[in-house]
Amino acid sequence: MRELAYNADTAVAYARRWALSRNPAYYDFEKIGGDCTNFASQCIFAGAGVMNFTPVMGWYYRSAGDRTPSWSGVEYLYDFLVNNRSAGPYGQPVSRELARPGDIVQLGNGSGHFYHSPVITALEPEILVAAHTFDALDRPLSSYTYAAARFIHISGVRNW
Repeated sequence: MRELAYNADTAVAYARRWALSRNPAYYDFEKIGGDCTNFASQCIFAGAGVMNFTPVMGWYYRSAGDRTPSWSGVEYLYDFLVNNRSAGPYGQPVSRELARPGDIVQLGNGSGHFYHSPVITALEPEILVAAHTFDALDRPLSSYTYAAARFIHISGVRNW
């Protein structure tokens, strides 16, 4: 296994390129539950370059019908990133102060249900994000209404 650096600049560049449109290489889940985590995964993949093809518990996309739940599901992406000990990107929960561009912030309600996965694009003048579902580019995180936020720092990538 080889440890690789996560290229956060490439992830942010991808987010900026596709935040307000759709990459035709990926299915648009907008009308069937939302496209935010699919978009977040695309950004992470742009910065990581490695998928994890483990059935069910990995993190990959081949087509709309051949992908893991972690590619397009908010909770599943979180679980994959913070628990991944195998191929692909991995991360850790961090405080708002330790989040960086290229990382993910997930927004939730007061009951602990997380429902949105924007990508952090900048930290100044405040945290700015890019997202699908309610398409956004450099939208201030403070403009969202949410009860909880968790930040996932993408720490690195493993390749076999």
